[in-house]
Amino acid sequence: MCGVFGIRAPERDVARLTYFSLHALQHRGQESAGIAVSEGGRLTVLRELGLVAQVFTEEKLHALPGELAIGHTRYSTTGSNAWENAQPLVQHGRVRTIALGHNGNLVNASELRSELAAEGVRLSSTSDSELIAALIANDERPLEEAVAAAMQRLEGAYSITALSEGKLLAFRDPHGFRPLVLGRLGDDRVVSSETCALDLLGAELEREVGGGELLVIGESGVNSIQAVEPAGDGALCIFESFYFSRPDSYLAGVETHGARVRMGERLAAEAPAEADFVLPIPDSGTPAAVGFARASGIPFTEGLIKNRYVGRTFIQPDQALREQGIRMKYNPLDEVAGKRVVAVDDSIVRGNTTRQIVQMLFDAGAAEVHVRVSSPPIVGPCFYGIDLADESELIAASRTVEEVREFIGATSLAYLSLEGLTEATLRPGSTLCRACLTRDYPTRIPADRALAKLRFEPARA
Repeated sequence: MCGVFGIRAPERDVARLTYFSLHALQHRGQESAGIAVSEGGRLTVLRELGLVAQVFTEEKLHALPGELAIGHTRYSTTGSNAWENAQPLVQHGRVRTIALGHNGNLVNASELRSELAAEGVRLSSTSDSELIAALIANDERPLEEAVAAAMQRLEGAYSITALSEGKLLAFRDPHGFRPLVLGRLGDDRVVSSETCALDLLGAELEREVGGGELLVIGESGVNSIQAVEPAGDGALCIFESFYFSRPDSYLAGVETHGARVRMGERLAAEAPAEADFVLPIPDSGTPAAVGFARASGIPFTEGLIKNRYVGRTFIQPDQALREQGIRMKYNPLDEVAGKRVVAVDDSIVRGNTTRQIVQMLFDAGAAEVHVRVSSPPIVGPCFYGIDLADESELIAASRTVEEVREFIGATSLAYLSLEGLTEATLRPGSTLCRACLTRDYPTRIPADRALAKLRFEPARA
């Protein structure tokens, strides 16, 4: 989770452009937002808890002049939702100061934390992102070499934008777990988690940042350094394709919306249902529902009205907030009364959201509720930056499809096959991380298969 952005544009209002771009990336994190600017090498950072529009005002943006900027929207996967963990974070090291925004999760954070403590480096947050900044800020080698050396010590997922020494940095882990793209705005350069932010600015997509690649963007242009060898064919997170990325973004050249429609079409072929309506569980289930209706010939209807002033319930930081958000978020229409409906969603993680929605539809008078899911069962936790919870909380990890159906109360339940999902992305399976669906992880994982989000938090009474 999290969204990162960066821009070098000496003749433009970089803070305002970053602010606009963070709105396009708001879906990637709703807990905090921040912008860092560099003016003549001097860093200024503003970060606060809240949504982008809550954090920044006209007055605050006006106080962020500079030639370079980075921005961040956060959803916490390591470290609590506290101001200290908001990003871009700043590390004042022995050698240099760096501002950094991170999307991803490190699997060797505990080891790095111990190593830095042994070197006398003090940390002010409980996130794994500060470890990356600390490695760079305390390395006596030139900036590019320090970043490359840090990348060689990191394990896990990281797509990062950073500012230091009057330069914009962008770098990505060798597997390419999380998306990161390079764009051009006239003669200026931008980097972003997703292409939708480039579209908002009117920037052109130039290319993806490669696995293990470091971009150094300064007065002389873009310098590309292959800091770490790419890992095989890559391992782009497949969860981005069926849920997390915005539908108008492109992942590795493939439009996300089109991929999700194909998932729905394939789902209709694999798991047909006799019904009167196909309705989506909006918004992330909508493209697949369109595909299901198109392929099956069953009429499409909204069925559920979504309150779009309520954030994404999946990325609320605890289950109680998720459940409250569900009640605030959806309301069924009268037209479902007496009808057989196919409710299409992109995934079932814990099962609580789906269970409540199925009950809502029956309470509204639906005769049958056939749940169709445009991804396979999620059976493994994610160690690379998607908050899928511990395996014990994943409803499909220890239950059969029939047992899940009983839990959510649906008339029938069917998932898209792994083969069908992969083919819909138009990418070979060897280029995707599908560990949450297969338990086949591209990197080493903690021996106890646990990666507690709050493991670095101090004990509290």
